[in-house]
Amino acid sequence: MACSVILRRGWRGRVCPERTGLVRDLQFFLAAFALATGAMFVPAGVPGARPAAGLGLVLIYVLYIGLTLRASQALVDDGHATQAENRMWLNRLGVPLNLATIVLQLAGAVALLLLGAKGFIAGVGAAAHALGVSALLLSLLIIPVATELPEKVNSILWIRRGKDTLAMGNITGAMVFQGTLLPAIGILCTPWQPQREVLAGVAVTLAAALWMRACARRAGLPIWALMANGGLYAGYLVVNLG
Repeated sequence: MACSVILRRGWRGRVCPERTGLVRDLQFFLAAFALATGAMFVPAGVPGARPAAGLGLVLIYVLYIGLTLRASQALVDDGHATQAENRMWLNRLGVPLNLATIVLQLAGAVALLLLGAKGFIAGVGAAAHALGVSALLLSLLIIPVATELPEKVNSILWIRRGKDTLAMGNITGAMVFQGTLLPAIGILCTPWQPQREVLAGVAVTLAAALWMRACARRAGLPIWALMANGGLYAGYLVVNLG
């Protein structure tokens, strides 16, 4: 996202999202991710500890949604809103635009996402077997890029249109979701044990989020500071592939 505007704004340029929401997202993420990380070191035999951690992560996300919705109207009134430029796909096919049509298209989109995710996971497992590497390592390297990069095209489009709040919110909001509900499922349904590859990802992720929080000023986030997170990810690749 930073690379997409560096020619316009320069190395000394800034990304200027609404600060309150940015700080809220980062602080919720850091709290939830720290809790999820700590849960990896809780012995499986401790009764109720892991279910409590999973429930705590779910409650953190519920609280986050409530606070975000409460603040959303003020953001809209302040000009941090957007509107679709084209009609919905079903509407372009001639289906009337109403709530039922919106729900139908949303349900179809979710179904396609689930089917695509299932096929993608099967493909990662087959590729790991063919390459003779750990499925965990391959998934840690491939899945984040394959799933996040297409979504981040939205952030690139928004930041090029000067909608920095939407561009950053698309990233930090996804961080909170992935730092709460997904670890909650992992804690409740998997062994959730510390491994070298996982701990490397945890360390880099926490460092990157803490760095963003430290750089979040009223004047915005410096582009060079965002680019530094790319360096952290490069270091993560070196650790895992070394």
